[in-house]
Amino acid sequence: MRRLAALILFLGALCLPSAAAQAAESNGGVRVMPLGDSITDGYNVPGGYRIGLWQRLAGNGTLTDFVGSGSNGPAGLGDHDHEGHSGWRIDQLDANIVGWIRQADPRTVLLHIGTNDIGQNHDVANAPARLSALIDKIRANAPQVQLFVAQITPTANAANEQKTQTFNAALPGIVAQKGPLTHLVDMHSALTTADLADGLHPNAGGYDKMAARWFAALQSVPGSLATLTTPPVGGTVVLSNPQSRRCLDDSSGNGTDGATVHLWDCHGGANQKWTRTAAGELRGAGGKCLDVYGNGTANGTRVTVWTCHGGANQRFTFGASGTITGVASGKCVDVNAGGTTNGTKVQIWDCNRTGAQVWSAR
Repeated sequence: MRRLAALILFLGALCLPSAAAQAAESNGGVRVMPLGDSITDGYNVPGGYRIGLWQRLAGNGTLTDFVGSGSNGPAGLGDHDHEGHSGWRIDQLDANIVGWIRQADPRTVLLHIGTNDIGQNHDVANAPARLSALIDKIRANAPQVQLFVAQITPTANAANEQKTQTFNAALPGIVAQKGPLTHLVDMHSALTTADLADGLHPNAGGYDKMAARWFAALQSVPGSLATLTTPPVGGTVVLSNPQSRRCLDDSSGNGTDGATVHLWDCHGGANQKWTRTAAGELRGAGGKCLDVYGNGTANGTRVTVWTCHGGANQRFTFGASGTITGVASGKCVDVNAGGTTNGTKVQIWDCNRTGAQVWSAR
C-alpha cells in the first residue's frame, strides 16, 4: 500500500505543469550535488531521477538541498538545482568540477557519467582512467565529501552496451582505491532496456528506479545525509567560507612560520588542507599548526601558521553553526571586515554570528 501511494505521488508530480525552476533553492538540508550528463538533467522527463529521489528523501523526513548550476523539473520536485549537462563527457566535467565544488560546497555527490564517452566513441578504452582522475580531483577539493559513483545505465545499442559493460566492469576496482568515503552504486542492474524511452534515456519508470537505487545507497551511508560541521579527528578537510566561497589558505604555500592565513580561491592544494587532531589543532602544510599570532586575544589579531607547540592559541573548538573558536581567546576565526576577495586577512574577533565567521568543512 505504501509503495502504491508513493507511485501515485510520483505520477502526480509528473502531471503537474513544469514550473519555472527556482535557482539556489534550499530547505536548509544537507547539500547534495547530482552530477553527470543528460540523464542527471532529466532528458525526456525534466527532473529525471531527482524527482523520485527528492520525494523519497522528503518522505523519510530528510532535509535535502540539491545544489548545482543547472535548474529544471516540475513543481513536484522541491529543489530543481543540479549539475547535469546534456551531451557532456567525463573530461568536460573534469574541466569544470573545481569551480562547481567551490560554488556549491556539496556534502554529497551523486556521479553518473560515461554514457557520452561511449556514445561519441571518445577514446573509450581510457574512459575508466578519466573517471579515476575526475574522482581524484573531487577528493582533492572536497576531502570529506561522500562520493557515490554509479555504474552507468544500459543502452539498447548492442555495440555500445558491450562497451558500457566493459566500462562498468572497471569501476569497482577504481572506486576501491579511493578510500572509505567513495562508494560504488550499481545503477546498470537497476534498469533494463524496457525502462528506456529512446534506447538510451530512461522513461519515467526508469528514472524512478534510478531514484530508488540512489536512495538506498544514501541510506546505507548515514553520514551522506548529515551536514558536516566539525572536522573528524584525524580527518583532512578544506575549510571554506560560504559568504565568500573562498578557502582558508596558508599564504606561504608551505607552512612558513608566521605566514598569514587568508582567503583564497579554493583549489584543494596542500596549503588549503587542514587536519584536526585530538588536541583541537588544525595542522596544515608542512605539519604546521593554525595559530593565533603571539598568543594574542585582541580583536583583529591575525591568524597565522606556526610550528606546533601545544599552546592554547593553537587549539580550536567547532560550533554547530560553522564557527571556529580559539581556546585561548574565546574569539571566533573571522574574515577581516567581512571581505570576500582573495588575500583578505583571517583574524580573531568577538563572535557575532555573521557570515564572516562561518566555515564549512568538506
